[in-house]
Amino acid sequence: MDTASLIFTVVFCALLVLSLVTRTVLASRQIRHVARHRHQVPGAFSDTIPLAAHQKAADYTIAKARFGMLELALGAALLLGWTLLGGLDWLNRTLLDALGGGMVQQLALLAAFSLIGGIITLPMGWWATFRLEERFGFNKMTPSLWLADLFKGTLVGALVGLPIAALVLWLMGAAGPSWWLWAWAVWMGFNLLALVLYPTVIAPMFNKFEPLQDETLKARVNALMQRCGFAAKGLFVMDGSKRSAHANAYFTGFGAAKRVVFFDTLLQQLSPAEIDAVLAHELGHYKHRHIIKRIALMAGLSLAGFALLGWLSSQAWFYLGLGVRPSLEAPNHALALLLFMLAMPLLTFFLSPLMAGLSRSHEFEADAYAMQQTSGADLASALLKLFKDNASTLTPDPVYARFYYSHPPASERLPRLLGAGSTA
Repeated sequence: MDTASLIFTVVFCALLVLSLVTRTVLASRQIRHVARHRHQVPGAFSDTIPLAAHQKAADYTIAKARFGMLELALGAALLLGWTLLGGLDWLNRTLLDALGGGMVQQLALLAAFSLIGGIITLPMGWWATFRLEERFGFNKMTPSLWLADLFKGTLVGALVGLPIAALVLWLMGAAGPSWWLWAWAVWMGFNLLALVLYPTVIAPMFNKFEPLQDETLKARVNALMQRCGFAAKGLFVMDGSKRSAHANAYFTGFGAAKRVVFFDTLLQQLSPAEIDAVLAHELGHYKHRHIIKRIALMAGLSLAGFALLGWLSSQAWFYLGLGVRPSLEAPNHALALLLFMLAMPLLTFFLSPLMAGLSRSHEFEADAYAMQQTSGADLASALLKLFKDNASTLTPDPVYARFYYSHPPASERLPRLLGAGSTA
C-alpha cells in the first residue's frame, strides 16, 4: 500500500471511530436524560399529559435509542466488512471472473451488494416492527403484509434503480471528465420526476388512498386552502392504521400533482379545528417555500457530491485505501459508486446538527404561519395529542435534540404557540 492509500485508510478509520463515539455518547445522553425525568411530567404539561402516557413515551424513546445503538454496531461491522476486511473486493473479483468486465458485471455488483446488505439487516427490520413497535402497541402489520411490502419495495427498487444506475454507469464511461455533471443532471431529473409520480404511481402500491368523505371537514379544509391561496389535486385519506397506530398528515407531489393526505388515525384523534391547524402548519411550509429551498439545497449538496466522486473515482488511493483493488482491465465505475456511498456518511454525519437546525427553523416558521391562519391553541392541542399518541418524549436530552431533531422539542414549540415565548 502506498503512502496516499495508507493516509486515506487512517483518515477513514479516524472518521469511523469519531462518528461511533459521537453517536454512542449522544445516545447514552438521551437514554440517561429521559430515564432521569421519567417519573414526573414536566410542569408545563402536567394538566394535559397523564403520568402513564409520559412514562410510556420515556420507555419507548429509551427502547428506540438502545435499539439504535445495536443498529449502529451492526452498521459499523458491515462497513468494515465491505471495505477494509475485503468483502466488496471479493464480491467484485468473483463477479469479474464469472461475468467479465462489462455493464452486466457492474450492474450485478450493485444488485448483489444491495441484496446481501438487505438480507443481513433484514432481522433488524423485523425486530423493529414485530418486537419494538409491537411492544408499545404501534404495530398493526401482519407478517404477510410485512413480507408483501418487502417484496414490492425490492421490486420497485430494482425496476427504478437499475435503469438509473445503468445510465449513470454509462455516463461515467462515455461522457468524459465531466461525466459527473451529466450524472448529477440525471439524478436531479429523476428526483423531480419522482416527486410527481410518487403520489399516483408508487404510494398506491403500498397504501390505499380514498377521497375524503367527511363533507363538513372537506368544506373546512377547502376554505382554509382557499384563504391561503393553495390549490391541491385532491384530499385523500390513507389507511395508515393498516400498518401503524402512529398518526400524521402531509402534502405529497409537486406542482399540479400536489395532494393533501390524512392518515385515518389522525382523523380519529383530532377535532376539526385541530386538523385545520395541522394543515395550516403544512401550508406554512409551502408558503415559505421550504420545499423549494430543500430541493435547492439537495441540488447543491448532490452537485458537490458528484463533483467529489468524479475526482475520487480516478484516484487509485481511493480504492486501495478502502480495501479494494481496482481492476486494470475493466471499468471500476460501480466500485467507485459503492465505495463513495459507504464512506461519505462518515463525513456528512457531522453536518447533521446544521441540517437539523435548519429544519427546526422551518418548523417554527410554519407554526407562525399556522397561527396567522388558525389558532395557536388548536395547533398546540393537536401537537400534544400527537406527542401523546405517538409516544414522543417531552424530555429529550438538549444536546441530542440539537444534533438530531428535525422538529423542535415540545418544551420549545408549545410556549410559542400559546404566546409565552420560547423556553430554549
